[in-house]
Amino acid sequence: MPSGIHTELVDIPIHQVWDFVSDINKWAPLVPGYIEHQMLNDKQSTWTFKGNVKGIEKTMSVRIDIIEWQQPNKITFNLIGLNEKIDGNGYFLAELSEQNNIQMTGFLDITAKGLKAPLYNIALKKLIPRTARQLSEAIVKNLQEEYRKTSVGI
Repeated sequence: MPSGIHTELVDIPIHQVWDFVSDINKWAPLVPGYIEHQMLNDKQSTWTFKGNVKGIEKTMSVRIDIIEWQQPNKITFNLIGLNEKIDGNGYFLAELSEQNNIQMTGFLDITAKGLKAPLYNIALKKLIPRTARQLSEAIVKNLQEEYRKTSVGI
């Protein structure tokens, strides 16, 4: 199963990390290749994004189902392909590190199904770790910008 995990340290209070990651509208647009997302209810949303699989650009639509909100530190979700045969899961985890800052971890696991699965899964083994890293880095960058603005009263 193609998966990726990435951890970043942030020096931001955990409640502000939670405020950001618990609002899908804040971080869905940070997904690499993001086109749009739509909230279906507080635990389900659909996302559309472009990705490059084996040199072929694909527009993918997925449904994200939030499995658990564990305030203030963990969100787990499943995803299912709407226009491609894929499924997967992931999480965001924020924990206090030994240095007394927040260690934020993003994990993503996606597997292709069907006739083209072997070809797609080979490509996903490279794409998913890069996507997990890019998304985690983008979330941290946006968190830091938001924290800076609130800290100086902008």
